[in-house]
Amino acid sequence: MTDAVVLVDPYPRTLAQIFDPDTRRRMASLAEVVWHDGPPAPDDLVEDVLGAAVAVVGQTPLPRERLLRAPQLRAVVNVEGNFLPNVDYETCFARGIHVLSAAPVFGPPVAELALGLAIAAARDIPAADAAIRTGREELFGGKNERAFLLAGSTLGLLGCGTLGRALLPLLRPFGGSVLVHDPWLQDAIVRDLGAEPVGLDELFVRSRIVFVLAAPTTENAGLVGRDQLGAMAAGAVVVLVSRSPVVDWDALLDAASSGRIRVAIDVFPEEPIPADDVVRSLPNSVLSAHRAGNVPEIWPRIGRMVADDLEWILRGLPPQRLQAARPETVARLRSRPIG
Repeated sequence: MTDAVVLVDPYPRTLAQIFDPDTRRRMASLAEVVWHDGPPAPDDLVEDVLGAAVAVVGQTPLPRERLLRAPQLRAVVNVEGNFLPNVDYETCFARGIHVLSAAPVFGPPVAELALGLAIAAARDIPAADAAIRTGREELFGGKNERAFLLAGSTLGLLGCGTLGRALLPLLRPFGGSVLVHDPWLQDAIVRDLGAEPVGLDELFVRSRIVFVLAAPTTENAGLVGRDQLGAMAAGAVVVLVSRSPVVDWDALLDAASSGRIRVAIDVFPEEPIPADDVVRSLPNSVLSAHRAGNVPEIWPRIGRMVADDLEWILRGLPPQRLQAARPETVARLRSRPIG
């Protein structure tokens, strides 16, 4: 046991969800851990540990005045997966406090579901299932006029951060061109990833499927609008698995309703989805209730990643497993809490 104190306040996650017994023991070997489960830690608990805390794990509010009362603090770890406005980032950067996110753990499960949604939409799998259940199926798929193969198709990624880099290896076996539009990535980086950098409009004109993977920022609200959706080839697919503010929601619903394109959606402007929301009867769509990253086997990985990086930080080394906030970009993010 060391003199260092770590506050673990993971709401809306739970301790049992992300910290298995082995990881809890490992954390306890690194520092004195104050474990708090359930609703967010009350102010008196946070204030009690601030003076000795070397790390806060969770979405605990840490405005500047609180950070000034935490002279030993070396790390703040968000276990939701986003960089939220609960932290005074400027103060953290000025003091050399690492602000980290568990986002990397969500890349593989979200990428897998994104691919599944794309295949389901391209091959009309939900409609075929529904036809059998209602006695309307056509043997061998009938004419199957709407179906197309991902193999050999041009596929597009809007955003190539954590999610995009997890999806790229899953797309390569299909053998088609992969286009990327990401204004935060240099073209050379995109080419090194085996993809072709393109402008926003070109992405939608050329791609048979566009995966919307970009995080919401101050610059990209409603970025995907009627012009981009209208430029897509008939029968093309939009897969939305990042956050809904990136698209013009009404334009997306209209494009699907028109029958020109298909959409596969895992995230919505209002969650839970209202009972009377028109999206529930949206044609030409595959719908998933924000479940892309919610796979039980990934949750303990968050705890292990936290322990890995906490050990490194306490040894005076930079974290390697979690995603680090960057001064140049974090202020532009517009993520919202999930709880």
